Amino acid sequence: MMDREAILDDRQFAMLLAFLNYSWDGYRKVRKGVKKRVVRHMQELGCRNMDHYLARLEADPGLRAECRRQMTVSVSRFFRDLRLWEILEDYVLPELAARQPETVKVWSAGCAGGEEVYSFRILWESFTAKYSTPPRLKMIATDLAPQYLERAKKGIYPNGALRDADAERRSDWFFNVKKDRYIVRPWVKNGIDWRVQDLLTDPPPAEDLDLVFLRNSLLTYYMPDLYEKPLQRVVNALKPSGFLVIGAKEQIPEAARNHLMPYDRYVFRKTAGSEY
Repeated sequence: MMDREAILDDRQFAMLLAFLNYSWDGYRKVRKGVKKRVVRHMQELGCRNMDHYLARLEADPGLRAECRRQMTVSVSRFFRDLRLWEILEDYVLPELAARQPETVKVWSAGCAGGEEVYSFRILWESFTAKYSTPPRLKMIATDLAPQYLERAKKGIYPNGALRDADAERRSDWFFNVKKDRYIVRPWVKNGIDWRVQDLLTDPPPAEDLDLVFLRNSLLTYYMPDLYEKPLQRVVNALKPSGFLVIGAKEQIPEAARNHLMPYDRYVFRKTAGSEY
């Protein structure tokens, strides 16, 4: 059995990534914590080495699914990439409001600990405060890892997660519960639909979506032949002229560029009438 202090070397970890069809480039900077979780899973199964572990995963889809949950990454923070949030506030939200819908439907796919979800909710509440009858917001947040969703529902975060939130936002939208711990105010948490969802296999949680956050998930951690069909489902779930938001270092693959028009470096608009 593996020693309890054992850490996978990069060669062994690369074997696991290749087995799952995951991206080395995506995991390179976050692999230390992921490796520790994989080692714990191997120990629980009594696996002596990576070959034994891969054989167990190959034979048991349930174990493979649990391995994938152990491989999820929850690194995030509020208002990450401030330029994105400025684009949303100054251009995207006014355009959505100008369409005068009864409901604006937003999906945060791979929401991890909820920082992105609450960031958007705060932005939305601030933006719509000037409207006498703003559209209703339907916010759906999904992740593969149930433990991340439970953490998100609690809404408690370390000081470092708020480093991009200015003093006014901290005061208006958070309680400082300890010296280095903040909790989002109760009304910020109201009405968010948290769901466990596997982007690789499950359909989108809704159709005719106005805005989808697909940041630092499919396009970062998976290889192209693994994320192609899930990306198709995401794009097809958007309304014509709906918006797709991706991570700062991610790129839209060539096959999707006929269906998504660049709006900004982070934001793409679905081409009207275009099905992927």
